[in-house]
Amino acid sequence: MNTMQMGQCKAPVSSSSSLAGRPVTSQARAQLRAARKSLHVTAASKSQRGRWKGMDADQDTSDDQQDIARGRMSVDSLYQGGQGMGGTHNAVLSSEEYLSSAARNLNNIEDGFYISPAFLDKISIHVAKNFLDLPKIKVPLILGIWGGKGQGKTFQCNLAFKKLGVNPIVMSAGELESGNAGEPAKLIRQRYREASDIIKKGKMCGMFINDLDAGAGRMGDSTQYTVNNQMVNATLMNIADNPTNVQMPGVYKMEEINRVPIVCTGNDFSTLYAPLIRDGRMEKYYWSPTREDRIGVCMGIFQHDGVNRGEVEHIVDSFPGQSIDFFGALRARVYDDKVREFVLGMGIENIGKRLVNSREGKVEFEKPQMSLEALMKYGKLLTDEQENVRRVQLADSYFSGEASVPQVGQISE
Repeated sequence: MNTMQMGQCKAPVSSSSSLAGRPVTSQARAQLRAARKSLHVTAASKSQRGRWKGMDADQDTSDDQQDIARGRMSVDSLYQGGQGMGGTHNAVLSSEEYLSSAARNLNNIEDGFYISPAFLDKISIHVAKNFLDLPKIKVPLILGIWGGKGQGKTFQCNLAFKKLGVNPIVMSAGELESGNAGEPAKLIRQRYREASDIIKKGKMCGMFINDLDAGAGRMGDSTQYTVNNQMVNATLMNIADNPTNVQMPGVYKMEEINRVPIVCTGNDFSTLYAPLIRDGRMEKYYWSPTREDRIGVCMGIFQHDGVNRGEVEHIVDSFPGQSIDFFGALRARVYDDKVREFVLGMGIENIGKRLVNSREGKVEFEKPQMSLEALMKYGKLLTDEQENVRRVQLADSYFSGEASVPQVGQISE
């Protein structure tokens, strides 16, 4: 038989083939097919958790980026990687998106402080109206509480939020300006969506902006109106008009979110952009505490000092034009004698060792006796200093070229 005839011959087909050099019979193939048919994967239910449940997406609250930054210099620098900004101990991303500290927990506020009934009524109605579905009613999203300086607007808001069971997302006036154009407006949207996510999970939440006029207002011609001021006003107007459709910059999909009531404080809302504070977008409330409100707040300030109501009424009536913060400063001023005794007893050159990293622990004082006479004396000292600031205009004296500056004895006369 020649070579061509040998190539045309077909080899007989055997009942077995070879896999990796080992024969596999038809019986083995049948067993393999049956095993594959019987094999199926069952998904674990939500109630079934493994030993690593802490790493699940809905359980893990850690952030690797921030954990890296927190662990900086915790071990020898030999194991920290490269030094400088490119080192492995620096977080790659460390913006506000990874570090949310805006949520405020008000459980640390003690009970017993006075809440103005009118103040509580205004905030509770505003919050309730924004969570209710009222037919054909335009509910303002923003409540603007404004009034004089030091009247306790922020603290009254915190007390009202605690009473309502609301843990607000807080912003301050300093966050309404940035070196990067558009960053404050983006931050407002981000905080609003963060509060909306909390509401979506079944918890009461709101947004609280401190001193809105200081961050977004115009104080005459002495302040510059920046792009960020303009965008903050425009963003708040847009959110007030579309409270359930608040997207991040560059995202234009229609996604309905929960409505979040906004409460903001300020001293003079006439400095804000007029279309922002119009009716329908912002409800205004002027807070001017009455005599009963001032007495109630002062009773909370002096509640642990043994000062009775009659003495509190006498103090409040003796300083009628003062803000509520004045009485808190008055109480703090009583401790001056105790601190002076501590400094003289330790020696001025030794107080640093006692106050910082001392092995003896925290410095504790006996509670001073807050008599009516002592409170009136320190109150008179505080008002004298206020009067000196108003009466002695040193800046005018400097610019006018006067060489002589009033002395302490001349001021106190």
